[in-house]
Amino acid sequence: MSPLSAEAAAFLEQQRVARLATVDERGQPHAVPICFAVLDGCIYTAIDQKPKRGKPQALRRIQNILANPRVCLVADRYAEDWSQLAWLQVRGAASLVDDPELRPRVLAALRQRYPQYAHMDLEDAPIIRIEPRQVVSWNA
Repeated sequence: MSPLSAEAAAFLEQQRVARLATVDERGQPHAVPICFAVLDGCIYTAIDQKPKRGKPQALRRIQNILANPRVCLVADRYAEDWSQLAWLQVRGAASLVDDPELRPRVLAALRQRYPQYAHMDLEDAPIIRIEPRQVVSWNA
């Protein structure tokens, strides 16, 4: 059973972007903003067609996950009224999705959340799966 509660999943669904932190083989951290979808208790993100430095498989986040699957994802809600502040941190294990039956479901979930994905060729794009192991949250 995933430690991602219904309340945590609902908070993630309300956020448009999260930050994914990975660590390389030397312990050097790397964080990037990502688009994501929650599906069956896991979090998914595709390497989409926004401009990137290099080929998808050579991206630092992919290389880091292959070297060290431990990741941390943070989504937050900021407001000038600080009584509305909140964040959610998900620590877990990341992997690349290679299941041919899962990929279409993940892409459908991503395309439903992000209309921009409707016109992107993502069928062969790397997809990262984050399996939550620990969830920590805070709100004002």
